[in-house]
Amino acid sequence: MNADPVPLLRCRGVSKYFGALAAVKSLSFDVAAGEALGIGGPNGAGKTTLFEVISGLNPADEGSIELEGAAIERVAPATVCHRGIARTFQFNAGFDTLSVRENVLVSAHFGRRNRAWPGLAHDRATGELADRALELVGMTERAGHMVRDLPVFHRKLLMMASAMATEPRLLLMDEPVGGLNPGEIDRMMEIVLGLREQGVTIILIEHVMRFLVQLSDRVLIMHHGESIYEGSPRGLTRDARVIEVYLGEGMAKRLRDAMAGGDGGG
Repeated sequence: MNADPVPLLRCRGVSKYFGALAAVKSLSFDVAAGEALGIGGPNGAGKTTLFEVISGLNPADEGSIELEGAAIERVAPATVCHRGIARTFQFNAGFDTLSVRENVLVSAHFGRRNRAWPGLAHDRATGELADRALELVGMTERAGHMVRDLPVFHRKLLMMASAMATEPRLLLMDEPVGGLNPGEIDRMMEIVLGLREQGVTIILIEHVMRFLVQLSDRVLIMHHGESIYEGSPRGLTRDARVIEVYLGEGMAKRLRDAMAGGDGGG
């Protein structure tokens, strides 16, 4: 009998404390290569803190985190990125005084390995990688635009392009459609599906439930730092605790009806 394959990401008993508050508490889950895991839950549930722990920005106080079997829970953020984990942020990040392409070049240059001689001189391969990342998110025509002039939607796409320019195996996306209108949400959904077709494994945090359930193979719902549900998108709409602390009866019914009709809910 063959042993189970090593997951791309494995978290076991992960906890993060701020004083007496457990922002993440004894959390365990796996993510297989090529999978999309959606994370939901009320504000303050610990979702973004979990991303900070995984990416090394705020190391775990307890537990283990492995990327393809190698421990990363005590690894510096830059090294985590170089090993294949990239992320986008809830709030739009970028160098406002640089162009779109220059922002992505920075990620392509520094995000894949350490540089013995810091500087922005880049080779042809780095430029091609940046251009490919812009193409993936539909930002090629805006490559020369200054970042300070971009609307919210295109700033989010810029973060995605910058993340993809590091050639990640795992992409962490924190509320990628927060603040977007329905048309922009639909476009973002198409782009993320395109990234999945490139073989990128995705973990996404989102409150827009139709986006979460349509893109996720599996859903994890957090509350007070703990997992209260892990399973299929369809199953979460019938989970009594998820309905009580997060969805509410109305949203749960709308999601059930939408999924039954082949849509993803609103």
